[in-house]
Amino acid sequence: MPLLNWLTRDEDLRAADRVPYRLLDEVPSLSHGVGDQGLLVQGDNLDALKALLPFYAGQVKCIYIDPPYNTRSAFEHYDDSLEHAKWLAMMVPRLMLLREFLSEDGSIWVSIDDNEGHYLKVVMDEVFGRRNFITNVVWRKNYSPKSSARHFSEDHDHIFVFSKSADKFVPNLMPRTEKQDKAYRNPDNDPRGRWKTSDLSARNFYSEGKYPVVSPSGKRTEGPPKGRYWTISEEHFKKLDADNQIWWGVKGDAIPQRKRFLTEVKQGVVPQTIWPYEEVGHTQAAKKEIVALFGEDIFGTPKPERLIQRILHVATNPGDLVLDSFLGSGTTAAVAHKMDRRWIGVEMGEHARTHCALRLQKVIEGEQGGISEDVKWQGGGGFRFCQLGQAVFDEEGSIDPEIRFADLARHVWFSETRHPLQDAPESPLLGVHGDRAVALLHNGILKDRSPGGGNVLTRPVLRLIREELAPDFEGDLIVYGAACRLSEETLKTEGVVFRQTPYDISARV
Repeated sequence: MPLLNWLTRDEDLRAADRVPYRLLDEVPSLSHGVGDQGLLVQGDNLDALKALLPFYAGQVKCIYIDPPYNTRSAFEHYDDSLEHAKWLAMMVPRLMLLREFLSEDGSIWVSIDDNEGHYLKVVMDEVFGRRNFITNVVWRKNYSPKSSARHFSEDHDHIFVFSKSADKFVPNLMPRTEKQDKAYRNPDNDPRGRWKTSDLSARNFYSEGKYPVVSPSGKRTEGPPKGRYWTISEEHFKKLDADNQIWWGVKGDAIPQRKRFLTEVKQGVVPQTIWPYEEVGHTQAAKKEIVALFGEDIFGTPKPERLIQRILHVATNPGDLVLDSFLGSGTTAAVAHKMDRRWIGVEMGEHARTHCALRLQKVIEGEQGGISEDVKWQGGGGFRFCQLGQAVFDEEGSIDPEIRFADLARHVWFSETRHPLQDAPESPLLGVHGDRAVALLHNGILKDRSPGGGNVLTRPVLRLIREELAPDFEGDLIVYGAACRLSEETLKTEGVVFRQTPYDISARV
C-alpha cells in the first residue's frame, strides 16, 4: 500500500505514545442537568484523548471530527494556517488515538476540503487500514455560487468514512421519502396495493432466458429484446403471470415487466454518497444557528445540525456513544444529546466554557433551534464538565504521590489489557482478563496489613490476592507494585509475574 512521507513522519507516528496520561477533574459549576449522558472536556485534544482512553477504549460507536482545514484562513479559535507537514503532524497522532476508541462495529467520519483531503485519505488508509475505507460522502455546502472565486466556486466538502472493521460496520437505512413512494401506483387496482415495474430482461447471459411469451391480447413475442435475456425461467414467468405480477401495459400487449409492490420493498433506502443542502443544510443555515444561539457569528465554519443528524442516523442508534474531539461550537454534542445518544466532546480554549457548555445547557433546558422540531426535542438529561488535571507520572516517570489507587488502577489495567476498567475495585485485584489476573499495590490499598502501606509484594499480600481469585484459576497473576520481597523461584512456582511501578507500566507515557 502506498504510504505518505513527510519531514517528521517517524516522529509523528510515535507522538501519541509520548503523550502523558493525565487525570480528568470535574468542574461541578459548569456541569449541568441530571445524569451524565454527556461529557465535555476542556483541554488540548491530544492530551484529552490519552486521558479518556482508559475509560472509553473500544466503546465509541461513531466519531465525527471537523478538524482545521489548513486553508491559510484566520480563525479566532484555531490556528488554521498550519504548514502542510505541521498539519499532518497534528492529525496523525490524534487519528491513531481515535482508532483506539472505536467499537468493532464503529465508524469515524472526518470533514475536510480539497486542500488536505487527498493527503488525509492516504494517512487514514494507513491508520485505519485501506480495506476499512467505507466511502467519501460529498456534502454540497453552498446554495449559490461564490462570485468572488478566482477559478471555481468550491461548493462541496468531503466527509471520509472509515470503520474499525468493514465486515462489522452496518449503516442504518435512510427513511423513504414521499418522492420515492410516488413512483408506486396502482392503475389496475391490484388488491396488494401500489406497485411499480422493473425490467424482466438484462444483457447478462442466462441459459434459461430465451423463450416466447404471449400477452393477454394474444400477441406473441418470440423472446426478450435483441441482445438481452429474460432474467427468470419460463416456469417462473408463468407463475408470476398467473398471480397477476406481470404488467403488459394498459392495452395488454407491451413488453412484459414485473410488478414490484411497495409493501415488498425495504422500509428504508441505502444511504447515498451525495448529500445536497436541501436535505442536510448548508453553511449559511449553520451560521444562522450559531447567531441564534450566541448572538454573533463567532465560528468560521460551523456545520448545520441536520448534517450531523444525518451522520448519527446512519452510524448510530439511541444509547450509542458518540465522540467529537474537535467540538468547535458544540454541534455534534448538541445533536447527539437531542437524538438520545451518549456523547463526549473535547474542546480547547476558554470557549469550551463560554460557548460549548452554554450551548449544551440550552439544549438541556429545551432549546428549539436546529433539529429540535424534527426530533420533538423538549429538553432533559445532563452532562459533566471536566478539565485536564495533573499528570499521572511526572517528568522523571515517577508516579505522582497524590495519585489515588483508583486512578492508577485504570491506567495499569488499560496498559495490561488495552481495555477500559469499568469500576475500580477497593482491593488489589483489578480483575481477570482472559488467562491473566491483574493486581495493583499502591497508595496503601492494603492499609496496615502490609509493608510500605500496601505497595510491596510479600507472601501475606500474595495470599490475600489469591483469596479473591476463583479456586480454579490457573492463569498467570500479574502484580504491579513498588517492590517485591519474593524470590524469582517463588514467583515462578506461584505463577506470578511482578511488574515494578512505575517502570514496568508500558502506558505511563
